[in-house]
Amino acid sequence: MPSRYETYAVILALAGSLGSSTVSQAQPAAPAAPVTYTADGKLVFPKDYRTWVYLSTGMDMAYVEGADPKQHLFDTVFVDPTSYAGFLKTGTWPDKTIMVLEVRKGQGRGSINKVGQFQTARVGAEVHVKDVARFKSGWAFFPMTGEASEALPQTSQCNVCHEQHAAVDTTFVQFYPTLLPRAREMKTLSAAYLAEEKTAGGAR
Repeated sequence: MPSRYETYAVILALAGSLGSSTVSQAQPAAPAAPVTYTADGKLVFPKDYRTWVYLSTGMDMAYVEGADPKQHLFDTVFVDPTSYAGFLKTGTWPDKTIMVLEVRKGQGRGSINKVGQFQTARVGAEVHVKDVARFKSGWAFFPMTGEASEALPQTSQCNVCHEQHAAVDTTFVQFYPTLLPRAREMKTLSAAYLAEEKTAGGAR
């Protein structure tokens, strides 16, 4: 299984204000899931993803033992609001879910900060899309390096790792603290994840 740093290396190697809306009396209408493709099948990068629902931030995470990063990295995940609402209702992701993994450098000292790390420049981004009519597994990964990008092969390391270890529907809900309890409640956690969780719990 690749380390998270190896995954970032792949992303980087491939690299080179909320608008006004009509508001109901109760709350703003949820926007449609913003999955858009070019004529030749590339995914258009959603530029407004930072206005979406924030799921979680990891720091220096790796999926293998002994990884030693040369640079601190933060990875932050956002999901479109419509799909987030769908997950809360069902415990799984609706078709056309789109998630963005944003990778930013960490910095220690700066301004008044003396201890710990804060985020700085974005160094990579990857998009995870559920589109059951378009992709054999139902999901695809797009390393975003410009305005549009081609999907990784369905046999890519990202796809395989997520299919083998994801808590819900090939997504790492185990790292999303606001959604994992809902998945438990709805009993949508994968058998593979539950087995790994049981093994990890026994090892502690």
